[in-house]
Amino acid sequence: MSDNERGAGGDEVGLPRATVNKLISEILPDEYICSKDTKDLVAECCKEFITLISSEANEICEKDAKKTISPEHITSALKQLGFDDFIDEVEDINRVHKAQAKKDNLKRKNKLDQSAFTQDELAAQQEMLFAASKARFDAGQS
Repeated sequence: MSDNERGAGGDEVGLPRATVNKLISEILPDEYICSKDTKDLVAECCKEFITLISSEANEICEKDAKKTISPEHITSALKQLGFDDFIDEVEDINRVHKAQAKKDNLKRKNKLDQSAFTQDELAAQQEMLFAASKARFDAGQS
């Protein structure tokens, strides 16, 4: 991986190549193919778009004296950068995501409520598992 594909912290910036390839194949009609150079160009454009939006959202977040970028910062960034056409879809996706997250949290809570163990018993079991894992790790280091 080249240096320009990594962020300052060494993290990869942009979308995974497989994701870009999947998006391209879903959009293109079956009779068309896409060259590697074109796929690389699309990936680079995606990376630039993500960087542009996140940088603008970060500036808006800082102006609001917040430490966490919220969905509202993203929609404000889209608006300021002239991507107003994307805002409705982004807000719809955010609503769906929030509803799914709420549903997932409720499932987790219900699963915990229906457990045969108390919170303290579960915590004790977890500590025992951690201790056993550490013992196996330490034994392998000798």
